[in-house]
Amino acid sequence: IPGFVLAVVAIPTLPMTGIRFVAMSPNIVTVLIRGFVFGLTSVVILALLPLVARDILNGNALVYGILLGAFGVGAVAGAMISRPLRDRLNNETVIRISFIGFAFCASVAAWSNEVAFTAGALLVGGATWVIALSLFNTTVQMSTPRWVVGRALSLYQMAIFAGMAIGSWWWGQVAETLSPSYALQFAAIAMLLGAALGLRLPIPSRENLNLDPLNRWQVPDTEVRLESRSGPIAIAIEFQIDKTDIRKFLVIMAERKRIRRRDGALDWTLAQDLADAECWIERFEVPTWVDYVRFHSRTTIADAKVSDLLRALHKGQWPPKVRRMIEWKAAPSAPRPTLPPAELT
Repeated sequence: IPGFVLAVVAIPTLPMTGIRFVAMSPNIVTVLIRGFVFGLTSVVILALLPLVARDILNGNALVYGILLGAFGVGAVAGAMISRPLRDRLNNETVIRISFIGFAFCASVAAWSNEVAFTAGALLVGGATWVIALSLFNTTVQMSTPRWVVGRALSLYQMAIFAGMAIGSWWWGQVAETLSPSYALQFAAIAMLLGAALGLRLPIPSRENLNLDPLNRWQVPDTEVRLESRSGPIAIAIEFQIDKTDIRKFLVIMAERKRIRRRDGALDWTLAQDLADAECWIERFEVPTWVDYVRFHSRTTIADAKVSDLLRALHKGQWPPKVRRMIEWKAAPSAPRPTLPPAELT
């Protein structure tokens, strides 16, 4: 419970840039969800291991030490076979094996009355523990650009440990209400459901995404004098799209919207000119001029695919016409203009 409370309290203090990037990155969100489920279910072994040693195996502290040591040896073995296993199987298959391996471990621990059998199952549990956590960690890193990888990993760690904190409390409640054996059996069923969750939320495959900065964009010259904190900055980009390509264009712009919002754009909209049906205007805002410069520095080489698709559909010259504007808002306390009495009559 204290660990879960600390995780919840820490959420408001996290930089919104990292939270926004993770929320707009489907691959990372999938890893966070699967990692949370894995932590929620697999923690049952470590949480209830003392009760397994005392109540199920009728052992003492020595038996508990043997079981915990077997889990540790399995973890070391898992670290050694993790890389060869990932080279031969795709990510989702490895995660499913980890869920099923832990379900096997929990089932044996629930039914076995022999220390040797339980210790052997814990070898499997320790190995799948390390294999799964290392693959989750690697997938987050490989799906995140360098500028935000630390914040993405912190959110991943929060998801894992929040699941472990909640799971420790929950399985303890089940063990207290029913028995440790029932808690382990229910957890094993939950692990199998976690493996089946991959049918809807599969772990992304190992794609060779180039997440290096694109570095195509250059800071434009402006006639209006701007400071770093000048803003808000509004950007409007005009596209000329043939009527027969509108459906393709909208699909591409949906992906562009995700990338824009992920990198920091606010109030993104797409509008069609009523007087010219082939004219489309993409518009968004950023808080300040320095945010606009940072926004473009976050575009990766992998994101250039969307720009290349738009280039193929745009009928005019490339790049399309871009308007960069600073918004001016009248002060609320500004006096209203008054007309002389002669003009009022």
